[in-house]
Amino acid sequence: MTEFQHVYEVRPRKDHRGFDLISDVLPFGRVWYAEPNAVGNAISYAKFFSRSRDAVIRVYDEVGGVIETHKHKGDFKGREFAFAPENGAAAINGRPRSSPP
Repeated sequence: MTEFQHVYEVRPRKDHRGFDLISDVLPFGRVWYAEPNAVGNAISYAKFFSRSRDAVIRVYDEVGGVIETHKHKGDFKGREFAFAPENGAAAINGRPRSSPP
C-alpha cells in the first residue's frame, strides 16, 4: 500500500437494509447504498472519488470475510515544471510563469 492510496470497505449493514461504503477519505466516513445494485454503485463511487489516487476497494460478506478486492489505478500526473535555459524562462504546466516585478 502506498502513502497516498485510498482504502475502502463495502460492508453489509447489520439491519440488512443495503451496504455501507466506509473509508477515512470520505467526507462523512460512510455512505449508505440500498438499491438493487448497491455493491456495484458503491465500488463505482469509490473509484470516482479516488480518480486521481490509487485505491483498494474490499467487499466483505456478513461474517466479515473479504469476498472481492478491486484495485483502482489513479491518473494523477502531478505538476509539470519545465525550465528553458535558452531564455531563462520557467514554465508550469506548459504556461510561462510570471516573473516578479
